[in-house]
Order: sequence, then structure tokens, then C-alpha cells
Amino acid sequence: MKKFIEFIFIIIVPWIIILWIVFTFTRDKDRNYYPTKDIVIKHDTVPVDHSKFAVLQKKFETPQAVTKTCLTCHNGRGKEFIRTPHWLWKQKDTIPGRGIFDLGKRDLLNDFCIGVNSNENLCSMCHAGYGYSNKNFDFHNQNNIDCLVCHDNTGTYHKSNPCLGSNNPKAGLPALGTNLTNVAQHVGETHKNNCGSCHFTGGGGNNVKHGDLELGLLQCTRDFDVHMASKGENAKNLRCEDCHKTENHNITGHLYSVASSANNRVTCEECHTDRPHKSKLLNNHFKIIACQTCHIPVYAKGFHTKIIWDWSTATKMDKNGKPIFDKDLPGNTYTYDGKTYHNVQLQYDSRHGTAVFQKDVKPEYVWFNGTANHHLLHDKIADTTHPLILNPLFGSYHDNVEPGDPRHPSKIWPVKVMRGKQPYDPVNMLLIQPKLASRIKGSGALWADYNWEASCETGMKYIGLPYSGHYAFLKTESMWLLNHEVSPSGKALQCADCHNTNNSRLKNLTGFYLPGRDHSSVLDISGVIFIILILLGVIIHGTLRIVSNKKNH
Repeated sequence: MKKFIEFIFIIIVPWIIILWIVFTFTRDKDRNYYPTKDIVIKHDTVPVDHSKFAVLQKKFETPQAVTKTCLTCHNGRGKEFIRTPHWLWKQKDTIPGRGIFDLGKRDLLNDFCIGVNSNENLCSMCHAGYGYSNKNFDFHNQNNIDCLVCHDNTGTYHKSNPCLGSNNPKAGLPALGTNLTNVAQHVGETHKNNCGSCHFTGGGGNNVKHGDLELGLLQCTRDFDVHMASKGENAKNLRCEDCHKTENHNITGHLYSVASSANNRVTCEECHTDRPHKSKLLNNHFKIIACQTCHIPVYAKGFHTKIIWDWSTATKMDKNGKPIFDKDLPGNTYTYDGKTYHNVQLQYDSRHGTAVFQKDVKPEYVWFNGTANHHLLHDKIADTTHPLILNPLFGSYHDNVEPGDPRHPSKIWPVKVMRGKQPYDPVNMLLIQPKLASRIKGSGALWADYNWEASCETGMKYIGLPYSGHYAFLKTESMWLLNHEVSPSGKALQCADCHNTNNSRLKNLTGFYLPGRDHSSVLDISGVIFIILILLGVIIHGTLRIVSNKKNH
């Protein structure tokens, strides 16, 4: 009996403990997973035929006349719209630790076309209004609202591009030849192409700016984007407003290049819950990893996106003293911050300088808690030895947010990092707002005079900030969170993409221990000592058992 009890404790019990440990740590089924909420998406047709309305049976001479007619029936909608960021191009927003500011396109600089001020005629191609040509624009005049750009269902309505010719209408007016009557008679709910007319092509062309918003989303398969796919099996064909819910013309969603707070966000959990996987291990990852991190392994799937804009090389002329226009430089190389770019689309012209484009880009990764800082127009530049981050995203691995805390926990997010060189005043230590867009020589516009000094002086005078008469170029970076071009689960990142020592996706995120990527001498030594102690224990125990058995015999 004694030997039987010894057998139980020496052989059976250890094996039970080992099997329990193995079963506990390898069981991966999450019994509480809940993949999606019961949400039904309906795309209803407009219940009325606008072509039958008597007030629309006339030739409209101006787009403002169309808007005035719209507001006779849709009363109250104008008052709603003129309070929105799409109209004002700014909003009151809170920067954590700094206070409340006016944030938006009118109050911030970027490393694309730099800024709206003094360049309104061009920038207003993407403003939902008519006549925004300078800082004296009346933002209270409802007749200047562009209803058609968002509600056109003909696909024929486009804003004018003032750079295409001196005869082209300016300041956000419709393109020449637009049949306003036909468009007004065929308005309805917004479609992807309405939103995409600005959000797909902003910054100078298709997918130039965002990297994950491009014309390819209009007709794509699930491999391109699982939500907006309109072709192939199980295509959801979602529209922008299916996620970006809208009420009283207020559209949910934050673009952190012009916003700062965690309010008004669109999240994956609104449809997919916070436990969308059958795997408990994957659901546990959700606590510190955004869905987008794994499900957007690459962006710019269809068209190249701009990743570098070097304004310092602009204004160069050819051998005849003439400006160079849109010269593709395939095969050439370009060096930025010690890194040489080649076998990508390189482009140069005298107006914009050097641009680097890439396709199928792997994101970079940051800690993000839903809030951001911004470099404001009047902010002084403190350090010119490192790139100035124009919209630093707040977040850290060390953020501790307890359940019920109103703050947002930090998660690892994928971003497109836009890098550039743009002008600044080395005396006043301010970023410079240059005047860029004009075809009139002598106006101080860079694209007319090819003179940086005149461009800087004119732009800074326009916004009422001091200019020393000296300019230089500063490296800048901006962070663009990725949310679109979501890949199907079969093409999402796998464990080894991050948990490896050679080329981890998260190799540049430091300050925490990542299994498989990092090595800890303490843990390694502790593990070796633990194994040695186990082996010694087995050897000592076996030896004692042998000696004991011999004595008993």
C-alpha cells in the first residue's frame, strides 16, 4: 500500500499537473466570442423623383441658384451644414495638456501642399462650397453651400481645377460645361464616388495623400477591401456612410491630421464587438492591438501613394532657363535621411520639387490612445536636428487604463508616415506658410514666379505672422492612421510577422518585451537555471530511489 501511494505521488500526480498546465496554456477556444452585432445595412433609393419638381424645371445660370432652390424645400439643412467641419474647415477641439483650439485645414500646416491660407483658390476644389477664394469668405452665406458635390447621382459633377487654365472657374465652382439642371434633377443619397471626389484625390491625385483611400475602392474585390468590395463572392459593397454615420450633416470619424480628441470616432467594435475571434489568444491581443494592425498588412494596393515630398528641390530650371514640368524619373535614385529610394516612382517638377511614391507599402506602427498633439501656426520650432512631427499621436505601452476609466487605452496602430522637407524661418523659428497657387506672375506665388523668398514673404504676410526674410528647409513628418483597404482574414498578419527576431513588423516599437522578438538575459538565465534544477532534481531523486531500493533489498 505504501509503495502504491508513493507511486501515485511520484509518477501520477506530476503527470496530472503537467497535463493540466499544457491543457490550460494551449486551450485557445474563446467560448465568449461574439464576431458581429446584428446590424442590417440598407441602401434605400430616394423616395422622390427630383426631375418631377416644378422648381427644378429651369436652366440654372449659377450653382448658387441651385443651392437656393434646394433650401426652399430642405429648410433648416443649410443652418446645419454651415456649422460642420466640412464647411468651416475647422472645429473647436481639445489638445490634451494644452487646451481648446480651432483645429482644421484653415489653422494647421501639413507636409503636402503645406497650407490653405493664401492658396484658397486651389484648395477650395475640395471645399463643399462656392467662392472660397480668400480669408474674407462669408461662412454664414448658405447659398454658397455646394449641395451637388455630395448628392450628385449622375457622376457628371466635378469641381473646376483653376490650374488647368485661366478660363476655368475658380474657388470651388463647378467645372466648365456642367449641366446644373440635369444634376439638380438627379440628386440623392451619397455614394462612394461623392466622398471620393475629394477624399480619394486630395493632395494632387489619386491616393496621393491618405494611402488607403483611392479610386480602386469604387470597384474592387474582397482582397482589396472586405467592406467596400462590390465584385466577387460575398461582396458587401458598403458605402462610406455605412460606417461614418451621419446625423444633421455631422459625419462621424476623425482625421488626426486636423483633429485631436477621442470624440466622434468610428471604431471596428461598433460592428465587430471586442471579442470577434474564436481564438481566446487573438481576442486577448485586442486589448493592446488595433484590428487594423493585423488586418491591413499593406496599403496603397491599387495606386502609388506619396511617401516623401521634398520642397527644397523646387524652382530648378532646365538648361534653357525654363521650368521643368512633371518629369518621371524611373530608375533614378533619391536619397532622403540616409535612405536611398530606387525602383519606385520618382517624379520631379519645378513647382513641387521631388516626390517619392510607393505601392503595396508595409505600414509603420505606433502606440495610440485616440488623441493627438499638433504643431500650430504660431508654435516655435525647438529642434532642427530631428524631423518635426506635425501631429504627434499620443500613446504609450505604459498607459494604464482601468476598466471604467473614461480615457482610451493605448493600442498598436498602423500608420502611413508622410515625410517631407518644407520651408521654415530659421530666425523666428516658425514654419512658413508659403503662397503657392497662382498663374499671375509677380503675385509672389511659387508656381508663377519660382521664387521662394517672394513666396514665403507673401504667405506669412497673409496670415499675419512675422517673417525675417530668411528661409531654410526642415524635415517634417505627419502620421496618417490607416483604416481602409482591410484584407480578408486569410491575408491578415500571422504570429511570426511580429514574433520573430529577424524582421519583426514591430521592430521599431521599443520599451516593452515582445516574445519571439526580444531577448532578456534575466529570463534566459532564469530559464536555463530552472531547466538545470529540474534535471538535477530528476537525477538526485532517481539516485535516491536506487540507493533506497538497494538498502531495502
